[in-house]
Amino acid sequence: MGRVIIIDDNVVYCDHVGNLLVKEGIETERIYSLSAAKKAALSVSDDDIILSDLRFPDGNGIDLLKYMRENGRRNPFFIMTDYDEVPTAVRSMKSGADDYISKRTLEEELLPTIRSLLRRKSRSLVKREHILDRESEAFQAIDHRIRLVAPTNISVLILGENGTGKEHIAEKIHRRSDRADKPFVAVDCGLLSSSLAASILFGHEKGAFTGATDNKAGYFGEADGGTLFLDEIGNLPIEVQQMLLRAIQSKTYRSVGGNRDKASDVRIIAATNEDLNKAVEERRFRRDLYYRIREFVVELPPLRKCREDILPLAEFFIGEMNTELKKSVTGFDAEAKKLLALYHWPGNVRELRQVVQTAVLMTGEGLIPSDALGIEATEAESGVSDFALVDEAMQKDRIIKALKQTDGNKRQAAKLLGISPPTLYKKMEQYNIQ
Repeated sequence: MGRVIIIDDNVVYCDHVGNLLVKEGIETERIYSLSAAKKAALSVSDDDIILSDLRFPDGNGIDLLKYMRENGRRNPFFIMTDYDEVPTAVRSMKSGADDYISKRTLEEELLPTIRSLLRRKSRSLVKREHILDRESEAFQAIDHRIRLVAPTNISVLILGENGTGKEHIAEKIHRRSDRADKPFVAVDCGLLSSSLAASILFGHEKGAFTGATDNKAGYFGEADGGTLFLDEIGNLPIEVQQMLLRAIQSKTYRSVGGNRDKASDVRIIAATNEDLNKAVEERRFRRDLYYRIREFVVELPPLRKCREDILPLAEFFIGEMNTELKKSVTGFDAEAKKLLALYHWPGNVRELRQVVQTAVLMTGEGLIPSDALGIEATEAESGVSDFALVDEAMQKDRIIKALKQTDGNKRQAAKLLGISPPTLYKKMEQYNIQ
């Protein structure tokens, strides 16, 4: 289940709304400017709900909504404002907002609306679990590592390119842990500026600074007893790294304006697409923090290294998009399947989902043709295929998978395997593959 992301340049009001939701057990993230919201907009989880103010000094919430929709982000989006004029409400709905909530009645309207939406999303979450039950050898090994580490309190570092599903893996670790009934709080470390980090991470006391009219728990307080997921930790400012290291080492923290330390019963899972070894060498990342967060490493391969997962994932996304877009697509035609198998997928699973989303929207019903995908086949890098035949024990299984992936087209299967068609024919005869 995702978070409610609250966007309002009034820090006090933003925190007030966040605290209302947290008291109901709803995970939140607070963003205090439109520019920061746009920076984060394309990296939000598909499960997140957006609750945005209408008016900002540098624009408005409808602009943010349009920006997200234009970039394929379909997250539920709610506009809140003091200006409850009908034309504004109509304009926000026409732009794709799910609802329009007046700040005057927000406390009465917000919680029932969010609860109803979360119930619907929770029912669909069980179906989405299968997106991670991938059958490739790499993900079978990853699943084994998750089962080993989940019941412990060991810190986990998840490595992988953008779009490989690092947050999904973090959630899976949390769900399989003894902390599963406690909060899972995700933090985009790129949004933690040096000036606001202490308050955002550790909270503040009422009166700690101008505008601090209420106590604020902070992410560590919200995640108490559960899991704190630090996404893209390589973007964390160096000053903030020191604060985080102290909290992890001592298992205590102190809120801004507080006069005593608080216990930190939080399991840390971090993720990055950056080479942290290089960042340490360049003194952009603390060596001591690096070793604290990488007690156990889960490395996610790019989608192009797990080609046997491509078609099952794509077919899963068809079902998801049929429901979301109210379409009746039944699958891919033969050429489309070949194209999916041969494409390089630089954006990984996230790109695959967006490609299927567009194709379902364009096709509407029946089979998706190859020209609806908007991609072109690419040869394997450096002549070495990700289906390469590693040893004799694995050859037969990989040949069968490659043939299945290409609907029996031997020439395309040979390309996937990184061998010539004559070699493939000999191998098929050797293993009695029809």
